[in-house]
Amino acid sequence: MTDFAETKTLFHLPEGVVYLDGNSLGPLPKSAPARIAQAVEAEWGAELIGGWTKCGWMDQPTALGDRIGRLIGAAPGTTTIGDTLSIKVFQALSAALALRPDRRIVLTDMGNFPTDLYMAQSLLDALGQGHVLKAVAPEEVADHLGEDVAVLMLTQVDYRTGRRHDMAGLTAAAHEKGALTVWDLAHSAGAIAVNMIGTGADFCVGCTYKFLNAGPGAPAFISVAPQHAEKTEPILAGWLGHAAPFAFEPAYRAGLGIERFRVGTPPVLQMAALDAALDIWDGVDLAALEEKAATLGNLFINEVEARCPDLTLASPRDARHRGSQVSFRHPDGYPIMQALIADGVVGDFRAPDILRFGITPLYLDEADIRTATERIETVMKTRAYDLPEHREVKAVT
Repeated sequence: MTDFAETKTLFHLPEGVVYLDGNSLGPLPKSAPARIAQAVEAEWGAELIGGWTKCGWMDQPTALGDRIGRLIGAAPGTTTIGDTLSIKVFQALSAALALRPDRRIVLTDMGNFPTDLYMAQSLLDALGQGHVLKAVAPEEVADHLGEDVAVLMLTQVDYRTGRRHDMAGLTAAAHEKGALTVWDLAHSAGAIAVNMIGTGADFCVGCTYKFLNAGPGAPAFISVAPQHAEKTEPILAGWLGHAAPFAFEPAYRAGLGIERFRVGTPPVLQMAALDAALDIWDGVDLAALEEKAATLGNLFINEVEARCPDLTLASPRDARHRGSQVSFRHPDGYPIMQALIADGVVGDFRAPDILRFGITPLYLDEADIRTATERIETVMKTRAYDLPEHREVKAVT
């Protein structure tokens, strides 16, 4: 059984702050600074370029990928890390489309994260083969799965409301129609129990700076089902995806399996932070984590609704249908969130009117939830959000 009181001690959490924004950027693991310092001083500093071999830098993307693979239910040897989530979306979708050359529709939902939609449309435009990106209402996705759909591309947990797609059911429905699936797990990995093998998902991508707590700019991951890995020819043919990178051949030869999805030079210092963050997950039961998140999320909803009737629940009430976050709506959502941050309750705002709160049991407990809801009530009753400084829109919301 996971001891969440113990995991809370493993994070640096500023005094007096209730951090409800781990679904946007996870807090600093206490072990990360020393691990990064080791990479800087003992590895880079002492070994110089020898660090690539002596310190195992070159092999880390796959080794760290396997550690993430355990958290998303992926087969060993099918996950790697590197680049950004946008790049991994582009890679996964292009690979999936190449496996369905006679189909022209990419099906997604209108609530999908904008970068996924941007990357998809830019890919389809670049291909110039008549592909169409079809975005429908989230609850209508299954109804639009037809014989003309090449790929179903979805984010499992909606970034604004936390609404959760049925990954197993929709994957099965897509496969029944002959389509492949690309799942964005940005708000799933480290938040809920994911089973890539069990659901039959074809491609999964995600980031490591949210619930996995690897820090700002941490690398993304991609996982490819074993039956597809050797059949794909990545559209981004980077030198580290080559079968023999240091042969420096003029023509590209794809590496084995997931190795071909590597593109550029591994981010060594960010991988050090990720390595430290993943140590925390070694003792975490994901089913227990999801159950605890549901309990804390339900408490948060009940307390906010009892204390703040002007806030409207935007997330599914049933925890089985939401991820590890709770969102409320209010026309003054932005200044309300700024007032809350000033009072030590850190969440974030998503246009046009969403106040978003991450529910992360690794470092949040019932006392934190009650403290947060008391402060939310104070901000709402005193209308602290009417102060001019809270209405000044910042670059990052």
